[in-house]
Amino acid sequence: MFALAWRTLRFRKGGFVATFLALAFGTVIVMACGGLLETGVRNNAPPQRLAGADLVVTGDRDYQLPKKHPSDPEEDVESAVLSERVPVREGLQKAVRSVTGVRSALAERDFEAALLGGKGGGAQVAAHGWESAAVTPFRTSGGRAPTAADEMVLDAHTARAHGLSAGDRVRVAAHGGSRTYEVTGIAAPAKGRGVAQPTVFFSTERARELSGDRVADIAVTAAPGQDMAELKSRMGDALSKVPGGGSVKVVSGDDRGAVEYPDVLEGRETLIVLASVFGGLATLVAVFVVAGTVALSVKQRHREFALMRATGATPRQLRRMLLGETLMVAVLAAVAGWLAGPYAGSWLYDRLVAADLVEGIVVHSQGWVPSAAAAGALLLTALGGGWVGAHRAIRTRPGEALSDAALDERWVHPVRIILGVLCLAGAGTLALLTVLLFDGPIAASTAGPTVMCAVIGLALFGPGITKVVTVLVSPLVRVVTGPSGELAVLNSRARTVRMASVVVPVMLASGMALGNIYLQTTQEQVTKEAFRENLRADAVLTAPAGGVDPGLVDRVRSLDGVAAAGAYVSTTGFVERPRSAQSEDGLPLQGVTGRDASSTTAVTPVKGALKDLTGRTVALPEALAKKADRDVGDTIRMRLGDGAVVPLKVVALFEGRAGFETALAPSSVLAPHTTTGLPQQIVVRADSRTSQGELTAALREFAATQPGLGVADRDALLAANADDARMQAWVNYLMVGMIVAYTAIALVNSLVLSVSNRRREFGLQRLNGATGGQVLRMITVEALLVTGVGLLLGALAASTSLIPFSVAASDSWIPSGPLWIAGAVVGTACTLALGASLLSAWSVLRHRPVEAAVAAE
Repeated sequence: MFALAWRTLRFRKGGFVATFLALAFGTVIVMACGGLLETGVRNNAPPQRLAGADLVVTGDRDYQLPKKHPSDPEEDVESAVLSERVPVREGLQKAVRSVTGVRSALAERDFEAALLGGKGGGAQVAAHGWESAAVTPFRTSGGRAPTAADEMVLDAHTARAHGLSAGDRVRVAAHGGSRTYEVTGIAAPAKGRGVAQPTVFFSTERARELSGDRVADIAVTAAPGQDMAELKSRMGDALSKVPGGGSVKVVSGDDRGAVEYPDVLEGRETLIVLASVFGGLATLVAVFVVAGTVALSVKQRHREFALMRATGATPRQLRRMLLGETLMVAVLAAVAGWLAGPYAGSWLYDRLVAADLVEGIVVHSQGWVPSAAAAGALLLTALGGGWVGAHRAIRTRPGEALSDAALDERWVHPVRIILGVLCLAGAGTLALLTVLLFDGPIAASTAGPTVMCAVIGLALFGPGITKVVTVLVSPLVRVVTGPSGELAVLNSRARTVRMASVVVPVMLASGMALGNIYLQTTQEQVTKEAFRENLRADAVLTAPAGGVDPGLVDRVRSLDGVAAAGAYVSTTGFVERPRSAQSEDGLPLQGVTGRDASSTTAVTPVKGALKDLTGRTVALPEALAKKADRDVGDTIRMRLGDGAVVPLKVVALFEGRAGFETALAPSSVLAPHTTTGLPQQIVVRADSRTSQGELTAALREFAATQPGLGVADRDALLAANADDARMQAWVNYLMVGMIVAYTAIALVNSLVLSVSNRRREFGLQRLNGATGGQVLRMITVEALLVTGVGLLLGALAASTSLIPFSVAASDSWIPSGPLWIAGAVVGTACTLALGASLLSAWSVLRHRPVEAAVAAE
C-alpha cells in the first residue's frame, strides 16, 4: 500500500502541495516559538567581564512570596524576581576569603556612568573599580592604572569610538554629578574574549564613592586543583552562618553572565511568557490548519475511495494507503521545517533583542526538544485530520459513493455538536470572566483563548452557519450579479460542507487578525491615556546615567516660575503582610516629594493628605487598602526592590485607575533601595503665570550650570512614552503577524485545493454552453460570497474578546484603533480569495472541455 500511496501522490500534486505547505510552515512557526521558550528556560548568558572569576557571590533576587494562607501546608509557594539589584554586605568578603580553596575574593562596585565629552558625548558606560580588572579580560595596552580621584581607564573600543587616548581629559557623569577625569590608560580585552558593554575603570576609592559604597558582587578565584562544585557548596555553607549571608547566592558557569547583565533575569520571565502565549496560540492554530487542510484534501477523494472499494480494496487497506501518503508528506515537510525553523527562531529572537525585551548576551537555544515536539504534534494532527476526513468515505458503500449525485453534505454528528457547544460556551465564559474579574491591561490574558474558542466553535458549526448565511444573502447576490451569481448561489447551497471548509480559513485569518491587532491598539491607547492622566509635571530634569542629585530639588523649586518640584523614582515592591494585597507581579511604587506631591501627581486623596508623605509612610489606592484591610494610620510590611523589608505607615488613600494601581511613598525612602540609589528625575510644575515654554527655558538655563543634566517638557515625555508603547506593541504585531500569515497560507491552500478539484464540473458546464468568462465570473461571485461569510464570522469571533477587553480596560464597548486596519484585513482577504480562486480556475479552464468533463475529481 505504501507503493500505491507514492504513485497516488504523483497524480495528486495539488493536495500534496497543500498538505506539505501547511505542515512545513506550521513546523517552522511552532519550532521558532519552542526555541524562544527553550531560550527563556535555559537563560544561558555566558560571562564576559567576569569570565576570569570561577565563582561569583551576588545578591539573590529570587523572592519567595508569602503564602496567602500560611497555615495551609499544601499551598504552592510562588516566586518572583526583585526589580532592583540586591547589594552584598562588604563584610561577606572576609567570610568568602576564609573558605578553604579560595585564592582571591574581590569586592566589585558596579555603577552607571556616561561620557559627556569626546565624539558622541552622552554614551552610557558600565563603571567599575580598578581592583576588579584582575578577573576581567582587560589589560592596559597603553598608560597606567588609575590611582587618583580624577583618573580613569577606558576600554579600547570605546576610546576609539570617542576619539580618546591616554592623557586626554573627559567629563564623566555618575551618581548624580559630573567631573572631568584624565584618561590614564586604555584597557584592551584579551584576544577572543570581548566584552560587549562599554567599560570604564576608576580608582578603588573613587569607585567606592560613586557607587554609594555599595558592593555589587564578590568575584572569587579558586586555588589550583579545586573542585568547583565542592567549593561552591562550602562557600554557600560558610555564608549561611554569617549576618547578611542569607540574601546572597553563589553562582558559576553561565549564571555569572546574569550578574554582569541584571536585566537577564527579568528578560527570562518576559521571554518565557511571550513564547508560551504565542507558542501555544501558534501550536493551536497550526494544529487547526493542518487538520483542516488534510481533512479537505482527503474528503475530496470520496469518489476515488469508493471506486477502490468497488474493485476490492478493504477499509483497512485504504487507511494504510492514507497513512503512507500522510507519512511521506509529513517527513518531507518535517525536514523542510527542521531546516528553516532554527533560522526563523533566530531571526525572531534578534527582533526581541532589538526591541530591548531580551538581553543580547543570552544565547538563543534551539535544541531537539522543540523540534521533535513541533514535528510530532503536527504529524499526529495530520494523521488525525486524514483519519477523520476519510472515515466516512472509507466506510460508505461503494454503490452509494459512486453516484454522481452523491454530494456528501452530512455534517451533523453528536460529538461535533457537543464539542461546538463546549467551545462556544468556553468563549462566552472567558468573555464574562474578562468583564467581571479583570481590570486594565491584565484583561488581555484571556483574549487569545477567547478568540480561539470562538473560532473552533464556529468552525464546528460552520456548515450550518454557512448555509443559513448563504440563504439570507442569496436574493441580494442574485439581484446584483445576475446569472453568474445565480449559479454561484446554487453551487454554494449544494456544496455547503465544502464551502464551509473554505469559509473556516477566512474566518480564522480574519478573526485572528482583527482580534489580536485591535486588542493591541486598544491596550496601547489605554496605557497612553493612563500615562497622560497621571502626568502632571510640565517638565522634568534627568541625568544621563546614575540618577539625579536629590539636593537639586530645593534649588529648582526656588527658580522663578516654578510652583512645585519633587524627586521622582519608580520601583516595584511586595506587600508581605497581608499577602493578598497584590499580585505575584508585585506592587508598583512611585517615590515623590510629599510637600509637592499634590501638584506633581494626579492623585487626589479621598482620605488623609499627601503632604504627610515624610519618613516611612505610604499612600495606597483604595482598592488595594480594602483588600489589605488597612486604613489611614495602619501599617503595612513592604519588601522593597532590593529585598529590604520596611514597615510603612498609611497616611493617605486615593482612587487609583483600575489596572494601573500604584502606591506612593517618599522618594527619600525608595531611592536608597534602588540599583542607582538616587531619584531618577526631578519633576517640575509651573506656576499659573508661567507658560510651559518659559519654564523649559528657565530649567535649561539652570541645567547649563550642571553638566549632563537634561530637560524634557511634557510633550517630549508623552512622545517618549508613546514610542515605548509602540516598540513593545511592534513585537506583538510581529508575533501575531506570523500566525496570521500562516492562516493566510492556509486560506490560499484551501481555495486552490477546492477550485482545482472542480475540473470535471467546469468541463461539463462548458459542454453545456457556458463560456470561460462566465465560469470565471461565477468563481468570482463564489469567492466573494465565501470571503464575506468568513469575514462576518471572523468579526463575530474577534468581538468575543475585543468587546469584553475594551469594557474591562477602558469602560467602552468600542475598541480603540484606526478603521484602516479593518479595511486592510477585508481587502487582503478579498485579494487572496479572488487571486487564489481565479488563478486556479484559469489553470483548470486551460484544458479542453471534453478532457475536463471525463477527468477524475
